[in-house]
Amino acid sequence: MADYDLVLRGGTVVDGTGAAPFTADVAIKDGLIAAVGPNLGAGADEIDATGRLVTPGFVDIHTHYDGQATWDNRLNPSSGHGVTTVVMGNCGVGFAPCRPEDHDRLIKLMEGVEDIPFPVLTEGLPWNWESFPDYLDALDKRSFDIDLAAQLPHAALRVYVMGERGANREPATPEDIAQMAAIAERAMQAGAIGFSTSRTLNHRTSDGEPTPTLNAGEDELTGIAMGMAAAGKGVLQLVSDFAPDPAEEVAMFRRIAEASGRPLSFTLAQSPKAPELWKMLLGKVEAAVDDGVAMKAQVCGRPVGVLFGLELTLNPFSGSETYKAIAHLPLAERAAAMADPDFRARLLSETGAAKGPFGGSMLQAWDRMWLLDEVPDYEQPASKTIAALAAGRGIWPEDLAIDHMLSNGGRGMLYHPFLNYADNSLDPSYAMLGHRDTVPGLSDGGAHVGMICDGSFPTSMLTHWTRDRTRGPKYRVEEIVRMQTRDTAAAVGLMDRGTITPGLRADLNVIDYEGLKLHAPGVSYDLPAGGRRLTQKAEGYVATVVAGVVTYRDGQPTGALPGRLVRGAQPAPVAMAAE
Repeated sequence: MADYDLVLRGGTVVDGTGAAPFTADVAIKDGLIAAVGPNLGAGADEIDATGRLVTPGFVDIHTHYDGQATWDNRLNPSSGHGVTTVVMGNCGVGFAPCRPEDHDRLIKLMEGVEDIPFPVLTEGLPWNWESFPDYLDALDKRSFDIDLAAQLPHAALRVYVMGERGANREPATPEDIAQMAAIAERAMQAGAIGFSTSRTLNHRTSDGEPTPTLNAGEDELTGIAMGMAAAGKGVLQLVSDFAPDPAEEVAMFRRIAEASGRPLSFTLAQSPKAPELWKMLLGKVEAAVDDGVAMKAQVCGRPVGVLFGLELTLNPFSGSETYKAIAHLPLAERAAAMADPDFRARLLSETGAAKGPFGGSMLQAWDRMWLLDEVPDYEQPASKTIAALAAGRGIWPEDLAIDHMLSNGGRGMLYHPFLNYADNSLDPSYAMLGHRDTVPGLSDGGAHVGMICDGSFPTSMLTHWTRDRTRGPKYRVEEIVRMQTRDTAAAVGLMDRGTITPGLRADLNVIDYEGLKLHAPGVSYDLPAGGRRLTQKAEGYVATVVAGVVTYRDGQPTGALPGRLVRGAQPAPVAMAAE
């Protein structure tokens, strides 16, 4: 008779604490890690992990699966990159609470902010909820390939309480704030893991209107946070332009965290408009933490970059009237037109720019744009920009861009990093990742389905920062694993996972470290209404285990769906908490 349900035999254990790797067996029983050590007893199932890394499952705290989780059991692409727990409902957008008459309003906001098409959401969302507790109950009835936790989104909350006034960004009255605080308290009690809001002009509805939360007052944000304080639960997540006064904005965040006692994190990235600002903001966080305030900055380990291509939402010629005339055609016909010399001549005789936060001059910023090949490189030097390559070949950058987009049957992609790459280097990311008061985030898994494909962050964190980087210092494997397991789990209060420790959840990865690699992003048409989305595959994940059940073997789903809704923060096991 087997001693355990599953044993990962003889792997190199990187346990998530930051400790040096060691060789051991990892035994699992009843969904928990039962033992870690040499020569453990037999398992009903065993995986030979010899020569492989055994890590905790990755915890991704910044995703947007709020819609996908209501119709899909597989939270791909995250679940294909070693992620075993996601936190969704970031950036203040989501679908609960919501009255029936506001369904389209919230769909348009999600469409604009996260590039998830209106038809996809209209067909996919079952809307079998109104309140946030109703939404959690609907999710609780479903099974997934990974665990998920949900945040209360500010935009939905504001519209639910204030109606048209909220959508139009009018100031909240004391009565409005009291209602929002009461709903926030109930949401935390029901199992929301936190509350999120957005204060950036990049976030707009598909009609071009700013997000309802853009200029919400400090009294409103503090009131909601105090509702969370009344529940004694929940984390705060914010994204901001830090305008007009960055120091005052982060000072406001500190005051909210101090008043409520709730942990707070905000998005931090290097902007090309103010490439040194991140240092000041991070210094403010450090000072707050030194004074006992629970604050973190969420950072990412590669550029935040838009992908352009003929099969995607935008390409460098989207604003051209000549291109617009063929934009409705199937991909093969568009590619044939782009390859025609006469059509290309007409196209290049025009200049045009698409509207929206990712349009304008960004579309043809050839000195800030790179080619993305089958083995994607996210830290390319200035000498490899489209402008530089074209100059070296004696051709126009427009021609080089078109030729590359026509490769692979019209599926070639261009890459424009608009954050974290102001100096054509990831040195700022290296510094941010290594700071004591940051955690990895911002993958946006489940969102930006036609423009951004960053759900693969966890894989590139391992490959780039511990093995493949050539343009600067690297991190040790145990450091990167800790960052995206124990650190991210602790940041949202999930103390029952994140390290390979007896008594914790058996969420694990077995990884062929030397063989681990990312493929280029591709497009799948598997969303509701035949919707398109960017996906990105990895190879090298030998197995992924969720709650003791193998969900992926050699990158292929086993069909098991042990993942569930996680209702709020989770304590460490009693025995561990007492130590």
